[in-house]
Formats: sequence, C-alpha cells, structure tokens
Amino acid sequence: MSTPSNRQKILFIFTSASKDVLGQPTGWYLPEAAHPYYVLAPHYDIDFAAPAGPNPPVDQYSVQTFTDDESVKFLKDDVVKNKLANAFKLTDVKEADYAAVFYPGGHGPVIDLPTDPQSIKLSSDFFQAGKPTAAVCHGPAVFVNVLDSNNLPIFKNRTVAGFSNEEEELAGKTKNVPWLLEDKILEKGGTYIKAKEPWAEQIAVDGNLITGQNPASAKAVGVAILRKLQGTL
Repeated sequence: MSTPSNRQKILFIFTSASKDVLGQPTGWYLPEAAHPYYVLAPHYDIDFAAPAGPNPPVDQYSVQTFTDDESVKFLKDDVVKNKLANAFKLTDVKEADYAAVFYPGGHGPVIDLPTDPQSIKLSSDFFQAGKPTAAVCHGPAVFVNVLDSNNLPIFKNRTVAGFSNEEEELAGKTKNVPWLLEDKILEKGGTYIKAKEPWAEQIAVDGNLITGQNPASAKAVGVAILRKLQGTL
C-alpha cells in the first residue's frame, strides 16, 4: 500500500458507514481527513484503515461544501486515492506498528465505530501505550466505549473537545445520529470544552488524548499530533 520507508507510521481510521440513522447519505468528512493529512504526511508515512477496508465512503456534502486547496487536492492526490482504494481492514492493523492513531469525523463515525470491537481495541491499545490518540468533530464518538488502563472511560476526568450540541442543532442533524456527542462526553465523565462561537477552532490536549471540535479544528489537531510526536507539546 505504501513504499517501504524507515519513517514512523500514523494510522488514519475512517468510517465504513454510508448511511446515518435516518438512512440519509453520510461518511467521513473531507477536510477533517485532508487538513491533518497534509500536516503529517511530510513527516510520517500514513496508512488508511476502516472496518470494511477499501473505499471508505466520503460524505458528499463535505465534498461539495469544502473546496479549499487541500480538500480538493486530497481527492485528486494519486497517493491518497491509492490509500483509500487499498485501505486496510481494522482486523489487519495493530497498534505496535504505528506511532499514533487519528479518526476523521463526519456523521459516519458515530454510526459504526463506537461499537466496533476492533476500533475499540485499537483505540484502547494506542491510548494505553501512551501514543497520540486523536479525533476531530464527530470523531471523538469512537472513544465512548474505550477504557484507560484503570478500566475507566477514556473521557473520565479528561478534557475533551468535539462537535457541540449547538452545532448539531444548527446543522439540522440532531435526529441523524443515535446520540449527541457533547452529551455522551459529559455522561462518560469528561470535561467538555468548546469554542466561544459555533464552527470556530477548538482543540483539547489532555495527555495523549487529542480532540478537536469541528472542521475548523482539523488542522490544529494534526499540528498537535505532530508536536506530540516531536516532543514539543
């Protein structure tokens, strides 16, 4: 899938869900993969994986809405296209091979990844190994059933950012997901933080748990992963 390299690797885990709870199209959110990818790719080899493996579905609304240079480039990038077409199944990857894990958002990750046994195991393994364990927007939903080394929820007594209830209401999508992420973070004992205004950048770094609120936060999450790995955060 990628050329042999001595560089450390980072694992991007995508959703395989193409429909939300109402049966409407969903998937992974384009800028939330593209922006961190281009922060990290110059420094690390990046593998893509998803529960069902190849061709994880992109949310077409995000393709239409986000036409910034990096988002457009991501879909045209031959290296990226190859990685998507040959994405590993989660059962074929293991934490020991990677320096960090990152989950892009979109409503898709709320549908399949929170209850996916292999995703839960991978997230737990990365977190308990002290490696950057990161997600943005709806991505932190994948951690709701992940436990730390004390067998407590990964969110408990930690500061977490993620898509806010207000943003979900503004997007008109509160019925498209099984639960609201902000509520779930609080339910699991997390300290939820958000930007002063909807859609503004907000990230949280609590130890090796790195989370971002929304699409505007995706690049900053990538930078935080990079800084963690380089020992400057």
